[in-house]
This record gives sequence, C-alpha cells and structure tokens, in this order.
Amino acid sequence: MVTTPIKVEKRLTIQKQEIAENTTTIRSLDWDRDRFDIEFGLQNGTTYNSYIIRGEKLALVETSHEKFRQLYLDTLKGLINPHDLDYIIVNHTEPDHSGLVKDVLKLAPNATVVGSKVALKFLEDFIHDPFKQQIVKTGDQIDLGNGHVLEFANAPNLHWPDTMLTYDRKTGLLYSCDVFGMHYCSNAIWDEDLKAIEPDYRFYYDCLMAPNARSVLAALKRMEAFGEINQVCNGHGPILKYNVTELIERYNRWSKAQTKAEQLVSVFYVSDYGYSDRLSQAIARGITKTEVGVEMVDLKTADPQEVQEIIGRSSAIVMGLPPISGNNNKEITTNIGTILAAAKNQQIIGFFESYGGNDEPIDPLLTKFREIGLDSAFPPIRIKNTPTENTYQICEESGTDLGQKLTQTQKVQKRKSLDSDLDKAIGRISGGLYIITAKKGAVASAMLASWVTQASFDPPGITISVAKDRAIESLMQVGDTFVLNILEEGKYQPLMKHFLKRFPPGADRFAGVNTQTAENGSPILTEALAYLECEVMSRMECSDHWVVYSKIVSGRVSDLDGLTAVHHRKVGNYY
Repeated sequence: MVTTPIKVEKRLTIQKQEIAENTTTIRSLDWDRDRFDIEFGLQNGTTYNSYIIRGEKLALVETSHEKFRQLYLDTLKGLINPHDLDYIIVNHTEPDHSGLVKDVLKLAPNATVVGSKVALKFLEDFIHDPFKQQIVKTGDQIDLGNGHVLEFANAPNLHWPDTMLTYDRKTGLLYSCDVFGMHYCSNAIWDEDLKAIEPDYRFYYDCLMAPNARSVLAALKRMEAFGEINQVCNGHGPILKYNVTELIERYNRWSKAQTKAEQLVSVFYVSDYGYSDRLSQAIARGITKTEVGVEMVDLKTADPQEVQEIIGRSSAIVMGLPPISGNNNKEITTNIGTILAAAKNQQIIGFFESYGGNDEPIDPLLTKFREIGLDSAFPPIRIKNTPTENTYQICEESGTDLGQKLTQTQKVQKRKSLDSDLDKAIGRISGGLYIITAKKGAVASAMLASWVTQASFDPPGITISVAKDRAIESLMQVGDTFVLNILEEGKYQPLMKHFLKRFPPGADRFAGVNTQTAENGSPILTEALAYLECEVMSRMECSDHWVVYSKIVSGRVSDLDGLTAVHHRKVGNYY
C-alpha cells in the first residue's frame, strides 16, 4: 500500500499597524519557518518587516519575501495606492527583504529605488528591467516633506556588502533591516517582553553579526550622527521600542569583545554567487565560537587596498571559490591576486566550494598558496550537491577546528602559567561523567561532560556548562532538546575513550556505538547507566562557557545498583 504524504501548510499571516506619525508597518509573519539563511535552526519562526512613510511624498522601506506575494501586495494596496509611491528604500537586497521589489515596481513604475551603489547593482541583476534609481551614501538626505527627512548611513557587511541604515528625523525611527533584528514571530508588534526575545536576539547576533564585529562598531559610530533613536524598525522580529538603548548597547558590548581577539581570520566570499555567503557565514560562526576574530570580505566589492591591509593582520585566510574569472569578474581576479601577493608563509588557509555551478577549481589555487608556504587550515570543503544541514554543520565545525588550531599554543601556555595552588584547589571540585547527545534535523552531535548539576525540583531541572567552541553548542539553544547519558562507574572507559576522540568536521560521532532513539529524537547510549531527556529553557553566558539550564522531561535507569562515574582533576584550569 502506498501512502501519500500529508502536506502541512505553513502559517503565513500579515499585520499592519501605525507605529508613529504618518508611519505604518506591514509585518509578514512566517510562523513555522524552522531554518533560515545560513541554515541555523529557528525556534520561533520569523517575520519580514516593511514600512510606509507618508510625507508630501510617499516612501516604502523594504518589501517582503516572495512567499507573501499576494498577501503583501493586497495589504499594501489596501493602505496606499502603489502608483503614488515616490521612493522605494532598499536597505539590503537579500531576497527576504527585496523579493517583491520587482512586483511593487510594476504597480509603481514612477517610483525611484534608493540604495547603496552595491545594492542597486545587485537589484539590476535581479530585476533585469530598467528602473529609476538614486544612489545614496553616508550623510545623504531625502526630504519627503512634512518634516520627514530621511538620512542614510552605509553599513557594509551587516551582513551583506550592500547594507545601509535609514533614519527619519521627524519620528526618530531607525530603519535597520537585518541589524538589531531577530528571528522571532509573535503577534507582539514591539519588544515589550524582553525576557522572551533575549535568546533569539543574542543567537541572531552570534550567527550573523559577530563575524562582522568591526563593521558593527563602524555602523554604531555612524549612527551617532542621527540623534535620538525612538524606535528601531528592523527587518525581522518585534520592532524595538521599549528597550532601544539596552539592545543597541548589547551590540556595542558584544562587538567590542569580538574585536579584542588576539588573532584574526579573513573570510572571503562572493555575496551574489551560489551559496558562497551562507557557507562563509557558517564557517565564520564556527571560528567566532573559539574567540578568534573574523573579518568578512566580499571578493567582488572589496577595495584591493583594504584586502591587502586585512591579509596583513590575519593569522588565517578562508576563501569561497568564486565563479571562473572572465570579463565580468575583474574585481574578483584582482583581489585574488592581491591575496596571493600579501599572504605570508606563517598563515594557514582553507577553501570551500560555493556551489554556484561554475566555481574556480580548488586544487590549482590551493597549490599556489602552498608554494608560498601556507598550510591547510582544514580539508577543502567540496560540495557536489545543494548544501544541506550537514553541509553547514561541516562548515561550522571546520571553522571551529581552524580557530582551535590558532589558539592551541596559547591555551597550553596559559595552562602552564596558571598551575598555582588556586588552580589545584579548584581542581578538587569533582563531578560526574556524562555524555550529552543531541539531534536537530539531520545534524547530530555528542559531547563528554562533567560540569552537570541538578538545579531545580519543580520542574526537575539541571544545569550544564558547555564550552563555547563545542560543536554541540549550536544544538543547545533555547527550545532545543537533548539527552543526558549518565555513565557508570567501572564501565565508562570505552564510551569515554570514543567520545574523547577528535572527530573531523562532519564525521558520524556515533559510528560503532550502540544507540537507541529517545522520544525527542536524540540518541540514547545503550551502555549508559541512565539517561534523561531534556529541553533547554535558558542560557547564561559565562566568559568561555554557556551555562545551559534545562528541564527534565523523562528518564530511565538501566541498573538500579549501578553508581555514577566520578571525574577527579588535579588542576582546575582545564578539563
């Protein structure tokens, strides 16, 4: 008997709300989206926010994702006559924001599209029809009338090279697109419930903005010219109104911490080619987990002088393969030549394919870098099919491996220098031995742990301390589920030996291990003394670790007479 899969319709709804004088938002609510952009999991869906500003002239800031085409256009036509639009402000051209620009232009043929030089070039390639356009740069203004003066500031690499910010001097509203956003879908227009949105706000920053921390700080500096910001009209999630100062300051604080990193990796990609931007972001995310700094650079738009300067202060280079060079890729060819000329033999380098259908081959370019003395940071990431969750996990783990290589010597020296009486005393804090296992989608991971303790009775809960550079950390966000496998005294050595191995990026950590599947989908280790199924409720940042509080959903003991394995250390400054 053949069964037909049941197609589950994703919930798509629209909100419209007056948020300031002569200013309306259209929010496209994507309730059930569980993957986004660089393929990090979403717990709470997302939104795509668009804005209408009515002065003597009429402006539309951003559009929406093409999946909302009819819903969005019907809502827009119910609020204004699109034919009357004077300006379409495009702060960023990724399809989730600009996906309906072409449709709106059909309704508003006389509208002028406003954006950065790079943004308008991207749009020309996307729309393929002539349209009125106006390039703006930092400090430029457009007067809509009735006091609505729009001022612009370039914010490249947040997180695409074309990003800019738009500020309305009458209302004090900052239209920030991806900056200060979050993937969080709810009926709340604004950020009244700070506690509810905090995890998604931080996760969004870590995934998209942390690899561009220097660019974040540069954008914050340019924002000072705007004056008071009453609301941040972002592209995703609730609009910031009640916690504007606090949430902007968090970007400042987090970015300063990132830029204090002692070592830097330059990651080169081509933003409008294949999957280059998404794959590079996943690698960058893995690098930043090791507290190594990252500089993201678009090969197509970067200035060669800037490229040379960045290479000069980098410890490692990562490069996404661009399309095979031709007349349309002179900038890319020039920048690759600049990288080769500026690279030094003490640096390391990694390559990944962009899966654009016409990639430069890896091996000839890798050979050129090896000839000038650069070693490989990780095995080249060769992509033969459309990138999957596992592909992005390989990219993230490759980035983490690279970061750990750069910090390994430093960590060993630190351990030796801190071998004091205090460290020996801290080492006398004992813990059990556990293996955390988790699976989300097609991605599974595991980690040996000893910093685990019960934290609550009702509901029963535990805390686990997870190092920021552990692969499993990405699978232990708020709302994620996992299994805590409790190891048995006298019988734990084989499991401990297996999970202490250094796994290459993307390797199956459960190969050769007997497992069962928990109700939450994570692996249960058959040889464990007991297991607990858990759900992450909150996370607290503690310098080099996350303290993850989770409620226990269910559990079972295999041997009532068995004792939990205990872990003793001699010093407390490393595991």
